[in-house]
Amino acid sequence: MSGFPPSLERLIRQLTALPGIGRKSATRIALRIVGSTAAECRELAEAVLDAKRRTIPCSICGSLTEDDPCAICRDARRDATLLCVVEKASDVLAVERTGRFGGRYHVLGGVLSPLDGVGPEDLGIERLVDRVRSEGVAEIILALNPTTEGEATSLYLARRVSPVGVRVTRLASGLPVGGDLDLADERTLGAALEERRDL
Repeated sequence: MSGFPPSLERLIRQLTALPGIGRKSATRIALRIVGSTAAECRELAEAVLDAKRRTIPCSICGSLTEDDPCAICRDARRDATLLCVVEKASDVLAVERTGRFGGRYHVLGGVLSPLDGVGPEDLGIERLVDRVRSEGVAEIILALNPTTEGEATSLYLARRVSPVGVRVTRLASGLPVGGDLDLADERTLGAALEERRDL
């Protein structure tokens, strides 16, 4: 028995369901929340609900936005011939933080994982291939996490888009194997982007 009231225990359980939040962190956050004023708690709850209501995937790239299409897809100064393929929306932010990429993005929404039942149709890979054909993309940068699933997805994507006649590159080494793109520092990720290599 934890000794916490049931409502506080429920809040802790909900917080531990978030990625990267363990029991100890969840407990600290929950105690901070219940120690806040009612107005602060209401503001937090409203911010969560508002973000949930207003945030949608961009109909073009799949990144998160409130206005569809997103600001990056609407920006005519971005190089439409250069497409960076990432696993999740937070990876777009990671690449943008480097300040070294001026192209556009395509968010897969995951990676191939047969053991988890995730196949090509679940990632909308046909939509990516169609996009490459219709938008005149000259180079695709595969910026997927260097995990077994990320590597398998990169190889699959390279095979699918190569017949279209597009150059396929991947980020250079320097990123930790098994790590997450959105956890890499800007310098490492920026160097990997600039030193990308053909796949």
